[in-house]
Amino acid sequence: MNILSEPFYGNLQTTIEVLGTLAFAISGIRHAAAKHFDWFGGFVCGFAVAIGGGTLRDVMLRDTPFWMTSPMYIICTFLAQAFVIVFAKYLKRLDNAWFAFDTLGLALFTITGIQKTLYFGYPFWVAIAMGCITGSAGGVIRDMLLNKTPVIFRKEIYAMACIAGGLLYWLLTYLHVNNIVTVVVTFLVICIIRFLAVKYHISLPVLKGEK
Repeated sequence: MNILSEPFYGNLQTTIEVLGTLAFAISGIRHAAAKHFDWFGGFVCGFAVAIGGGTLRDVMLRDTPFWMTSPMYIICTFLAQAFVIVFAKYLKRLDNAWFAFDTLGLALFTITGIQKTLYFGYPFWVAIAMGCITGSAGGVIRDMLLNKTPVIFRKEIYAMACIAGGLLYWLLTYLHVNNIVTVVVTFLVICIIRFLAVKYHISLPVLKGEK
């Protein structure tokens, strides 16, 4: 049985997807700007980041990719690009602005991946995996477009923050905590884990190659 009702699921899902799209699009466009892409290149990078994880999730769930059902997500990317262009000189002063937007997108899309998977009736372990894919796959696409080693494969705590958030979401749901509270707490915990991991250089052990 689905744990989310249709009206509640639809409204909350859409809100989180819009916010996540804005956050990830801004992150992708900021990275593209650092590589001196033109406006079109920046839009492509921002859009690919914003829809990449959700598209992969929806294909695996055998659902129509979310951005193909509404022009809202393309509009969000245009708004994100306009924001970066207009406030470029202010964002340039904030060396970690891209990191903040990337973290917000990571948390928001992790939650929406979990919720959509549960809504489709899959078990929680699948929902946690889909949340991780939804949150982190866009960053992988971004880094590939920018010819960089994906963050998810480096030492930084990235996908592990998604998994931790997914486990917390499961625990709060198991304890029958209000869904809004569950979303807010999960969002904050994912962001805090990511911020603290980067600030204090917390990372997973690195694999050692043959000498």
